[in-house]
Amino acid sequence: MTANHRRVDLKRGLDLLGGTALLLLLSPLLGAAALSLALGQEGPALRRRTVAGRGGRPFTMLTLRTRSPLAALPLLLHVVRGQMSLVGPCPLSPTHRECTGEARRRLTVRPGLTGPWQISDRSDLPWEERELLDLHYVDHHWLGMDLSVLARTLPAVRRRRLRRASARAARLA
Repeated sequence: MTANHRRVDLKRGLDLLGGTALLLLLSPLLGAAALSLALGQEGPALRRRTVAGRGGRPFTMLTLRTRSPLAALPLLLHVVRGQMSLVGPCPLSPTHRECTGEARRRLTVRPGLTGPWQISDRSDLPWEERELLDLHYVDHHWLGMDLSVLARTLPAVRRRRLRRASARAARLA
């Protein structure tokens, strides 16, 4: 077995173990959020979007129809199924320009629930910078980088939410 195959197996093991644990832990929250959306709004609780998976294979990505961080909870199902990874490049439509040409190398790995683009302290990165972060991840990822990104994701989400809340409060004042 080559070093690359071992790395892929370790990454998939982390995805399977972490995704399953998070899904089990958060399933009551996922169920409550889906039920609340279904009872409180017209239409389905889940939003469907076709994205390019590993190798460019399209799949239907499910998210909750809300603008909160809870929207991403159904993505754990895709992690467990092997369509996504806990850490990877941003999921994109199969027709997106980054899924063609030289940038197509992003499709050599599974799209991620989180990634370097999400933990960046700059909340409104221009698309070009997100693209560079994704490609850097594709070219240089390793298990230690994944663990670092995972450890930094929740604090980054909290910082972003605090900035938005303080900006809203400033507008209201």
